Amino acid sequence: MSLVKTWYTPEAAAAKYGLDLAQIKQWVEDGLVRVEQEGDLVTQVNIDDVRLEVDAMVKNAE
Repeated sequence: MSLVKTWYTPEAAAAKYGLDLAQIKQWVEDGLVRVEQEGDLVTQVNIDDVRLEVDAMVKNAE
C-alpha cells in the first residue's frame, strides 16, 4: 500500500512542477500520462507519469 499521493488534478500537477496546464494536457493526449476521467473530463493525472515526463524534458534540454 502506497502512503504517497499519486493522483493529482491536472492543475495541481502543473503547479507542482511549474508547468503550463497545456503541457500536461498534451502529455495526456499523447498517452504518456495515465488519467482518471469522468466522461471526457480528465479529473486526475498520475504524478509519477508527470514526473517521468518532466525528467525527460529536462534531460532533453541539457
